[in-house]
Amino acid sequence: MNPSDKPAPADPLHAPHPPLAPYYGSEAERAAFLRQIFDGTAADYDRVERTLALGSGPWYRRRALERAGLARGMHVVDVGFGTGLVAAQAIRIIGDAALLTGVDPSPAMMGASPLAGRVKLVEGKAESIPLPDGCADFVSMGYALRHVGDLAAAFAEFRRVLKPGGRVCVLEITKPEGRVSSALLKGYMRGWVPLAARLSGAAAQTPRIWRYYWDSIEACAPPARILETMRAAGLVDTDRYVELGVFSEYRARAPG
Repeated sequence: MNPSDKPAPADPLHAPHPPLAPYYGSEAERAAFLRQIFDGTAADYDRVERTLALGSGPWYRRRALERAGLARGMHVVDVGFGTGLVAAQAIRIIGDAALLTGVDPSPAMMGASPLAGRVKLVEGKAESIPLPDGCADFVSMGYALRHVGDLAAAFAEFRRVLKPGGRVCVLEITKPEGRVSSALLKGYMRGWVPLAARLSGAAAQTPRIWRYYWDSIEACAPPARILETMRAAGLVDTDRYVELGVFSEYRARAPG
């Protein structure tokens, strides 16, 4: 665990960042904005994500899940399933697509996944997962933490659906600490990736979602607050592994 990730004496974190004025005006409008933009970019998402990559491709996702303790035969709930980029690597580890359930608020994103029809997919939010208590050995979330309306509620739900001793792995992009590194990543994500999407003939909303991605990364609460909120939800053995100074892996375990 990094020194900067030591527990901070604070209330649990709810919204991971304040409302972002260029996209929505209040927390009440956030869910509608996200539904619209993700449904509108579903067909392009995987293609543009490969441009964004930055090392977070299949190999990295698989290694991150393994580092967090995912193993063959485990039952997985993948929250923020999207088009199944994290889920695809989880299946390679657990060995059976029937062991994975994907949860996402965007039916269009789930429908655009190559895994549609192979895995159980459920429309739902991280704050209210429509699954029974204690149904999972492992909960994953890939690059969706910034889109959750209430992190405290989401982490409490993670604990609820986990079996005793079950594990959590939340992958996220974190703003680099250095000014130069931050400026370079901002230029790439907010400038080059939207331009590449536009030149490739992507849908009109696609360049906008990548600009929103950077803006939400820049505004997101620091890692220490996220870890504190995981602990406040009753998760234990919390830590954060960082790859390349940018890719955060928040890990925890349900007690028992």
